[in-house]
Amino acid sequence: MRLGSGTPIPASVQAPAYDRAAQAAGIVHIGIGAFHRAHQAVYTDDAMNAGDRNWGIIGVSLRSGDVAAQLNPQDGLYTVSTRSAAGTDLRLIGAVQRVLVAADEPQAVIAAIAAPTTHVVSFTVTEKGYLRAADGSLDLAAANGPSSLYRFIGAGLAARRAAQLPGLTLLSCDNLANNGAVLKGLMHQYLVAAYPDLNDWFDTECYCPATMIDRIVPATTDADRAAVEAVLGARDEGTVVTEGFSQWVIEDDFAGPRPRWENVGAQLVTDVAPYETAKLRMLNGAHSALAYIGLGHGHEFVHQAIADPAIRPIIETLMRNEAAPTIAAAPGQDLSAYADALLARFGNPALHHRLIQIAMDGSQKIPQRWLETLAWHQARGQRCSSLEAAITAWIAFLRSDHRVDDPLADQLRASAAGTDAMENLFGGRGLLASEWRPEIST
Repeated sequence: MRLGSGTPIPASVQAPAYDRAAQAAGIVHIGIGAFHRAHQAVYTDDAMNAGDRNWGIIGVSLRSGDVAAQLNPQDGLYTVSTRSAAGTDLRLIGAVQRVLVAADEPQAVIAAIAAPTTHVVSFTVTEKGYLRAADGSLDLAAANGPSSLYRFIGAGLAARRAAQLPGLTLLSCDNLANNGAVLKGLMHQYLVAAYPDLNDWFDTECYCPATMIDRIVPATTDADRAAVEAVLGARDEGTVVTEGFSQWVIEDDFAGPRPRWENVGAQLVTDVAPYETAKLRMLNGAHSALAYIGLGHGHEFVHQAIADPAIRPIIETLMRNEAAPTIAAAPGQDLSAYADALLARFGNPALHHRLIQIAMDGSQKIPQRWLETLAWHQARGQRCSSLEAAITAWIAFLRSDHRVDDPLADQLRASAAGTDAMENLFGGRGLLASEWRPEIST
């Protein structure tokens, strides 16, 4: 029997403490993958358990119907398995009400954004989902495509203004430096082209706070689903697996009502940048390095790679000696303790986080994860041995038999071939040209 069909929930599984049927949907979330279901949806579920009301989530998948097929027959219910060496805790999340597939129901998506009860539209669409050209500007051709987030937000905002409804908080929860300002700037570029008379209203009525999100969420396997079914007595097609650690830092700059996330563990701050930079350069930078170096050493999972005595010192040096010095920490932000926590999290043997999953979309991740750190040190006449090792491993990955899952896969493989790989990738006219100029060869 599937979730949502009346199967009793075991006493060992935490369930929603609020009446799901009585809640209006206050949030539309675009990009409802495993990460959102293990992170922002959990905070929202916590907020409603603590007494907040009418913050149900309507999820939107821009392309694939997989999540809709998993969750809609279960009335949006799904479980989160939190795993550590000590065991697994299982929890039922009720915040998600339904999932729309934008390709199949475009008008329903626009109507959800335009609904009077909606106050927040949030995003986890990955770096590539923002459709930026090489210079960081909006790729207008892609932004006009059928699966563009801008198309739906633009139409939804136009409908809100026509109905004399207030604007929205647009909440990017992706690993982009200064993600709120990036989203706002890209939305402006889209509106100038598609809805020029909406720009002033957007500036006045809509807010785009910056965020930093952090939780490790591996891809769910059939074995994970079977383990959950053994406890629930029901098949949960939408279950997600994660670690105990979770962090959400949000700039306190909203257009209107919002859940009281700060009462359930989120941090509301005036400046997200120090936390965001630490996460991008220390956690994400180390994760990408582990992926390419670990795959080169024949490992499959993060916990295997970090346990390798040939790899762990590289990762520790990257975090402590290369990334940390580039970060202007906020008061009370302990970067040494953060590095300790990251190493412990990477070593969690109960969390099978595949290196090949982290290796996806390298062209979209490497600039903010590695190149900004390298440029900072280069400006001071310093080299970064660990990051240079990571770049060498990435180029070896591009030259290998591994599948390169990246929007620039063909260009990357071509650029990595031969003796001019560094110049082709990172030189003045390279695919990933930046302030950093390579001093190594491969």
